[in-house]
Amino acid sequence: MLERFQDAKVVVVDDNLANVQLLKTLLERSGLRQVRSASDAVRALDLVRQVDPDVILLDLHMPRTDGYAVLEALAKSPDAEYLPVLVLTADTTKDAAHRALSLGARDFLTKPFDATEVVLRVRNLLETRYLYMALRQHNVALADELARRLAEEEELRSLREERYGRIDRVLRGDDAMSVVFQPIVELATRETVGVEALSRFAGEPLRSPDLWFGEAMSVGLGPELEMMAVRNAVRQLPRIPDNSFLAVNVSPELVLSHMLDELADDAICSRLVLELTENIEVEDYGPIHDRMAPLRERGARVAVDDTGAGFSSLRHILLLQPEIIKLDRSLTHGVDRDPARRALASSLVSFAQDVNASLIAEGVETAAELETLERLGTHWVQGFHIAMPEPLPA
Repeated sequence: MLERFQDAKVVVVDDNLANVQLLKTLLERSGLRQVRSASDAVRALDLVRQVDPDVILLDLHMPRTDGYAVLEALAKSPDAEYLPVLVLTADTTKDAAHRALSLGARDFLTKPFDATEVVLRVRNLLETRYLYMALRQHNVALADELARRLAEEEELRSLREERYGRIDRVLRGDDAMSVVFQPIVELATRETVGVEALSRFAGEPLRSPDLWFGEAMSVGLGPELEMMAVRNAVRQLPRIPDNSFLAVNVSPELVLSHMLDELADDAICSRLVLELTENIEVEDYGPIHDRMAPLRERGARVAVDDTGAGFSSLRHILLLQPEIIKLDRSLTHGVDRDPARRALASSLVSFAQDVNASLIAEGVETAAELETLERLGTHWVQGFHIAMPEPLPA
């Protein structure tokens, strides 16, 4: 009957050794394997501390200290858990039952007791004890999970504040953002036709610009930092040769923010190329097209970056109809050695010609890549082999 509780720990407390032996035999035959006993209250309390029982069978009237004192001591224990106590006593008065139950006993039987009833009462108390322990463990697990999540949220909040502070210092000018320019060269004449503005950051931690812009985006300051970079580049426009355009990187978020409206000047737009990058997937190109329209009407051109690196750049081309297409460095790298790259680059060169767009091959790092791209019909190139990004000469 109690086989599923076979590992439960039971303590029998009774000064009558015959009763103790009877109860031990009864419980062990019902399936319990860990039944201990004590003949007085003092020893019972010591035994409880030693074995941490799951249920106690307690007599009330014993020498030295009675069962009431045991119940009081159990209730006052600082480590008290739900510990069910079944009182087995010859005292049939209502006062005995009321007092025992008020002190924390969970059940009450009078002697002589029925064997089956004792086993059933013990089973019920063990079920209640195990349910309590399971609920307690569940609550502990929930508390641990809550504490873990709160710690994670606090860590994320602290990290966000740290990131926000870094970007804010750049925006306030406390940590310098500078701009360098990489020439874009026409292959036929080897003349510079434009420059791409690239930001550099002097603040800690030292890392690539894309990580700075990514961090700004993660704290909601992406358009602000991008626009700061655009302003830094446009300020240098008078120092760039009149026959060269200025290319600046802009994300869809910046385009939609209306911040670019300040560039709606014919003198600026006539030399401006907006290189559209994509940090998140664009679902609706209509608003982007509408926001860039006033700038394009004043002469600004649109370039689609990273063409060939993924499907998103092709969607940009189809839906925005850019004036310039930039061949991604992943295709340029090794184009002289890889037939698949050559085939794709060649098809994009032809595609650009068919849609009346100029094509820039970026990321050119070797003479062999340059020669191959020229043979494929590429008009404009950009990369370390052509020129490193540098500040404008004084």
